[in-house]
Amino acid sequence: MATTQKTASKAEEMVDDAAAAAREASEAAPAAVRELADKTLRQAKDGYARLKSVAEETSDALEDAYATTSKSYKELGRKSVEATRSNVNAHFDFLQALLGAKSVSQAVELQASYTRQQFDVMTGQLRELSSLAQKATAESAKPFRDLASRSLRQTQI
Repeated sequence: MATTQKTASKAEEMVDDAAAAAREASEAAPAAVRELADKTLRQAKDGYARLKSVAEETSDALEDAYATTSKSYKELGRKSVEATRSNVNAHFDFLQALLGAKSVSQAVELQASYTRQQFDVMTGQLRELSSLAQKATAESAKPFRDLASRSLRQTQI
């Protein structure tokens, strides 16, 4: 952000220097040329002001998007680790129960039960992670959507 402000400050100095040089040159020129130079100078300053405003808004949107994305993906990572930990614990519990099986039929029943249970658990986990990823994507794009709609409104004015 500081670099953007330094760049903007330097650009403003350059515009002011150009304006001063244009004023000096226009004072020695005929009235029609002076008017044209003044009009051109006003248009250049207005264009620069709009460009600076758009650049600042874009920079702010990028910062917001980065902060949102970072927060969202930390949550997604945390949930992924939590799901993995839960699945590993369930698998170890299953293995312990399997080792305690007294017959092949009991082992097969434990396997079938574990498989059904884990399928349901993992389906829920995938749904939750998918929902979090979609939310992260939508929230990360929001600053850009807002910027685009503001820009569209400004161009319609």
